Amino acid sequence: MNHHFLIHKPHGYLSQFIYEKKRHKKLLGELYVFPEGTMAIGRLDEDSEGLLLLTTDGMMSEMVRSKTIEKEYYAQVDGLITPEAIEQLKKGVEIGFKGIRYTTKNCKAKHITELPDAIGEGRRIRDERHGPTSWVSITLTEGKFRQVRKMTAAVGFPTLRLVRIRIGNISLQLKAGEVLEVDKFNV
Repeated sequence: MNHHFLIHKPHGYLSQFIYEKKRHKKLLGELYVFPEGTMAIGRLDEDSEGLLLLTTDGMMSEMVRSKTIEKEYYAQVDGLITPEAIEQLKKGVEIGFKGIRYTTKNCKAKHITELPDAIGEGRRIRDERHGPTSWVSITLTEGKFRQVRKMTAAVGFPTLRLVRIRIGNISLQLKAGEVLEVDKFNV
């Protein structure tokens, strides 16, 4: 029998269960007792937070990671993002990936003025004395290493906080650190 989980990965946790380097890192297994063989479908880096799917079913993992499933991120960026920057994000920007310059595929991007409750307060980024911030939604079907962060930096608005709020038809509904076991994923 396979198991499937939705989790709201908090900031500061790795999207894995084993970390073999010397420094202690917070791992997903500290949030919940998952069955043996549970794997994260895709990743969120240590500084990112939000929706993460976990499963014991390798076929389900492959399907969700496919390039047809949308992943939506909310990025809090440094400064007040401009319509021109949003258009650049939509059309694709050049970023570095494994030492190679890469132009991202067309994506959906828009300025966000209201955040869903599930995002929560999060960690304190900084106060207003250091300048304004704004939020942008970016929806991708690809997912290179730190891609959203690289994209916002490429248009002049570095990411300060990054939250994945949707994978396919599954939206973030949990509070940070919460885990929900489900019968299946309806992506």
